[in-house]
Amino acid sequence: MSNPSDFFSNKRSGFGMMPDMEEEQFLRWQNLLEERTGMCLAPQRKSFLQTSLGIRMRELGCDDYEDYYQRVTTGSGGAIEWATLSDRLTVQETRFFRDPDAMMFVKNHLLKMAKTSAQNKPFELWSMGCSSGEEVYSLAMLADECLSPMGINYSVTGTDLSTVVLRKARQGIYPIRKLETLPVSYRQRYCTAIENNEYQIAPLLRDRTCFTQVNALNLDAFPVEGLSVIYCQNLLIYFRRWRRREILNALAERLVPGGILVTGLGEMVDWQHPDLIQVESNKLSIYVRRDSNKQIGDR
Repeated sequence: MSNPSDFFSNKRSGFGMMPDMEEEQFLRWQNLLEERTGMCLAPQRKSFLQTSLGIRMRELGCDDYEDYYQRVTTGSGGAIEWATLSDRLTVQETRFFRDPDAMMFVKNHLLKMAKTSAQNKPFELWSMGCSSGEEVYSLAMLADECLSPMGINYSVTGTDLSTVVLRKARQGIYPIRKLETLPVSYRQRYCTAIENNEYQIAPLLRDRTCFTQVNALNLDAFPVEGLSVIYCQNLLIYFRRWRRREILNALAERLVPGGILVTGLGEMVDWQHPDLIQVESNKLSIYVRRDSNKQIGDR
């Protein structure tokens, strides 16, 4: 699932100002968003919600929040309209190697896992809330660099709630400005310049990645397990604390022994799991799945 964005504003939308949303109306939309996506929209985000709804309502020629609410929640077309609206409400800002410290840890840990693995089984990596794919391809670059020389296969799966950003991610095409945070060596090795001053991710990586729609509230519908890396940064902060725990507990069960769970710093400071050990760091929030074949002391 993606995080809310303030990309739109009334001044830039090109549409007239919508009437102020009454508190009762805001609560109804707030509850609907949380019920369907798990995302808890804080009261101070009311203007964001009002603007985003207003833009879509103007496109449909609708000027009443209640009428639009009924359109989204009832009738055979409600699900289709909700899919369109949720894409507007869940746009995530992302970039290549967004957290260099976490990416470096992933790289070193992949090397460690590969060297100590008894069998050359494929490594499976998962990026949650992958948005337009930069995080997925960053992980794929690290996996290819670390694992391919050892003859170990890998795959990276990216999931998000928005079908719009997933379509962009599958194409793997980015304007040159998006590559500013990508190390030059990776750009030269894994990106190809195409027309319109854009770059496309090399087939070598695109063939090892896949993208699919997954709602974090319904992880049972995405039955993957045996994962070496689960990368879940800057997603949990938009959920209530009790729901964060549920999601993290579900993710912990999907890791292989020695696998790692990467979360955003400060997203869940008091969570523990009996099968995971938290890495001691003031810059990272990473958990390692215990290896039952080794003697690992708890902290």
